Amino acid sequence: MRRIDTDQHMTNLLSNEELEALRRINTPTIANAIETFNLRPRNQGFMSPEVRCALPELVPELGALVGYAVTARIMAEQPAAGGRRASRFDYWDYVLTGPEPRVAVIQDLDRPPAVGSFWGEVNANIHRALGCAGVITDGGVRDLDEVRALGFHMFAAHVIVSHAYIHLVDFGGPVKVGGLLVQPGDLLHADQHGAVVIPHEVAREVATAAAMVDAAERRVIDYCKSADFSVERLKALVREMGGAK
Repeated sequence: MRRIDTDQHMTNLLSNEELEALRRINTPTIANAIETFNLRPRNQGFMSPEVRCALPELVPELGALVGYAVTARIMAEQPAAGGRRASRFDYWDYVLTGPEPRVAVIQDLDRPPAVGSFWGEVNANIHRALGCAGVITDGGVRDLDEVRALGFHMFAAHVIVSHAYIHLVDFGGPVKVGGLLVQPGDLLHADQHGAVVIPHEVAREVATAAAMVDAAERRVIDYCKSADFSVERLKALVREMGGAK
C-alpha cells in the first residue's frame, strides 16, 4: 500500500453548488478556462485519447463526472505473485477517507493493459455505495448495460469480457492514467471529450472563467451565423477581443 498526505486538498473543498456548476460545463470549456490562469503549460493536465467515455449517454443525463481522486493500481495477466495482493477491505476503508464526491482512478500495470477488467456491475455498485460517482482507468470495463442503468460513469481504454486474474496491487498513491499523473485528492472533470485535473488553487474560479470563455466564443460563433458576415468584420471582432492574427 502506498499512501500520501492529502490534507492539503481537504481544507478547501467545493460546495455542492460549486460542484454542480462544474458538472453543467463541458470538459473542453473547463480546459480552456484553466488556461486563462497560466498555472501550467497548455499541453499538460489532461489525459490522452486512449481513455474514453464508455457510457457517453450518461453525460447529458448526469452532467460531467466531477470529483476527488481515490487511487489504486491493478494487474490481471497473472495471479498475484506469491499470493500477495492488496486487501480489498483495506482499499474500501481507504476510499472512504477521500472527500466526496469521489472518482476512482485506477492504473492498470499489465503491459499490454486490459488483460482483465476490474470494473463491472459488482464493483460499480460497491464504489457507488462508497461515494464514488465514476471510474477513470487505463484498463478495461464491462457490464455496460448494467452500469448504464446504475448511472455510474465509466472512462476506460478498453471494454473487455473477462476479469482474468484481476487483483489490487496497491492503493492510495500517485497513479499515471492516460499519460497524466494523478494524486489522491486531485479534482477531476471528465465527459465524452476526455478528462482533466482542475488545479485546487483556482477550482472556485473555474466556472466563472468558463462562462467568460464561452461568452467570448459565442460572439464569434453568432457573428459567423449572421447575415452580414464578412471576413474583414470577423477580423475586426477578433482584434477587438484581443485575439492573435
